[in-house]
Amino acid sequence: MNQRELGDSGVEVSEVGFGAWVVGTDWWGDRTREQAVDMLHHAVDRGITYFDTGDVYGHGDSEELVGEALGEYRDEVTISTKIGYDFYNNPQAGHGELPKRVDPEWVETALDRSLDRLDMEYVDHLMLHNANVDEVDESVLETLDALEDSGRVDSVGWALGPSIGWLAEAEKAVEEGFDAVQLVFNVFEQTPGRHTLETIRELDAETSVIPRVPHSSGLLNEQVTPETELGEGDHRAHRPDEWYETGWEKVEALRFLEDPEGVEGTRTMAQASIRWLLGHDEVATVTPTFRTTDDIDEWAGAADVPPLSESEMDRVEELYQDNFGVDRDDGMDALRSSVGGADLQDTGKKSAGD
Repeated sequence: MNQRELGDSGVEVSEVGFGAWVVGTDWWGDRTREQAVDMLHHAVDRGITYFDTGDVYGHGDSEELVGEALGEYRDEVTISTKIGYDFYNNPQAGHGELPKRVDPEWVETALDRSLDRLDMEYVDHLMLHNANVDEVDESVLETLDALEDSGRVDSVGWALGPSIGWLAEAEKAVEEGFDAVQLVFNVFEQTPGRHTLETIRELDAETSVIPRVPHSSGLLNEQVTPETELGEGDHRAHRPDEWYETGWEKVEALRFLEDPEGVEGTRTMAQASIRWLLGHDEVATVTPTFRTTDDIDEWAGAADVPPLSESEMDRVEELYQDNFGVDRDDGMDALRSSVGGADLQDTGKKSAGD
């Protein structure tokens, strides 16, 4: 597995990372603690060194599992966690969003609690979790600098989601020199990612991009097909029916990616989707949602299949500009904005609020 650097921090990550939101919660399927630990160990065995958790995942359970499973590999792995939600004083209601806190005192306190659960003295990467642009003021930036100086944090990032959008936040993260921005970015959902890449290039910045949802909620890994019935508790069920109905047609337009040009070998659609993201130099690591060890085997294997050629990248771009030949509404015409939609004016998208 190749390694890439987060910004210019010196922190290295595997090209395919492990999104540890799947352990410690039941949002992506039920599994025992032993099964969760086995998944994390299996990821290490497959060459994955970047593990991305967060304090709100399972209200600390994910961090505890990551610490339990990876403590013995501490010098070999890169651990990232996120802070910014006050789950200590607020119950979780389904998939609803909890109240956020990003003030300096909370950042310090939340990190200390995360380190206790991880049973680690430091994290390689600390991300602010879904903070709005106006919440990250000078005092917060100074606090993050102080945490790096203290040795408890090696690099800092800004995680954006779960709603798609957050363009103003991505811009500020790049402008303020954050080492990484994590956001929804995949072949079908390119607006936030493209905007962030353009900002990085315009400012000649060192910020890295960490794509999440690389398979567009089951379309690009073909785990959601016309025969799939998404249960009420399935995290992918928030998508409108139109999204999947048009998405299945778009997948067919990408079949050429399974047969690489000019080289031996094949790619699965899931692997090709990850390789497309890795075709952007600013992308440091891709964090898919592994549900099983079979997922880990296939998607970690994306690092070993042929990269997309320049002509393949160009063809994907042409398809994207033509909406993959689909002329129907996909039901996803609004993006999240914390600035009243001012950051969406050139995107053709409406504001879904903050």
